[in-house]
Amino acid sequence: MRVNPTVARRWFLALFTGLLASACISAVDRLTAGEVKQPTAIQFSLDRPINAGAAPLVMAAADGLFGAEGLAVTTDIANGSAEAIARVAAGSSEFALVDINELIRFRGKSKAPHVKAVFVLFNQSPYAIVARKSRGIHALSDIEGKTLGVAEGDLSIRLWPALARHNGIKIANVTQSKLSAAVREPMLSAGQVDAVSGFSYLSAVNLRDRGVPADDLAVIRYADYGCEAYGFAVIVNPAFAAAKPEAVKGLLRALIAGTHIAIGEPKRSADEVASRIEEGSPEIELERLRAVISDNILTGEVKRNGIGGIDPARLERSIDQIAEDFKFEKRPSAADIFDDAFLPPLGGRLIN
Repeated sequence: MRVNPTVARRWFLALFTGLLASACISAVDRLTAGEVKQPTAIQFSLDRPINAGAAPLVMAAADGLFGAEGLAVTTDIANGSAEAIARVAAGSSEFALVDINELIRFRGKSKAPHVKAVFVLFNQSPYAIVARKSRGIHALSDIEGKTLGVAEGDLSIRLWPALARHNGIKIANVTQSKLSAAVREPMLSAGQVDAVSGFSYLSAVNLRDRGVPADDLAVIRYADYGCEAYGFAVIVNPAFAAAKPEAVKGLLRALIAGTHIAIGEPKRSADEVASRIEEGSPEIELERLRAVISDNILTGEVKRNGIGGIDPARLERSIDQIAEDFKFEKRPSAADIFDDAFLPPLGGRLIN
């Protein structure tokens, strides 16, 4: 059978074009496969063992929110905020969740590395005095003439001088009893001290768990008596932030989404937190989480201005309050402490 030359040429051209297209598609597929981006590895330090205060971070990890941002986040535990800040400054951790007031003291040293916070999780600090009403303490003014238990390494006591001055309390009229953190709540429960300083969502819940009736506890929150301090904040290594700004932005988006989950699904969030604590109690962590959300995260300022940011004037006032108990080599400004360049626009930070 003879084939028409024109038909043959058309057939050959079609076959060649098809083969060329297949080869191009195959090459593109191979190129695309070779360009699949590996997730950015991030070491994230916590300044203390996990509890409900870290629920937004826990839920961001548990629900794959970090992975969705192209991040592979692993966590470790530092021995306090000072150590966690040092890890970020040295670059052994890219991020950490720390007490922002410790960051202010760190930056108050003349040659301190330029570590900054990029996200405030606790809009109000959890600093508090927890007392027994049966010992005659119902309000801050009742603390004079009483014995205040102060645990080693407690951060709240460092703002006590400013709080006392602001409220007209004579510090000399309050006896401070030094004790270890392990016996802080037991000593108050046993009546060996009249009150203790600490974090409201930790000490108060611990005492109720020890059987102290809730109606016998006075939780005197510094924030209710003129303390301007912010609380826990995310800090970042400056070199990492400069090299990978999109990774910083992605991590903050994931944390905001994790905060939404913690607020909207507190029971599931508390269960997840408790599962990561040896012999953790979902009921206790749920009680802690509800206190954290209402007292420290979902404040009036956050409802108005969104989560994560700061009011520069308020931060400046809080730095002045810290100066009443800490001698700065060089007083940092609000701009030295907080960088809002990585936060989402306001619409991405509104939370309720």
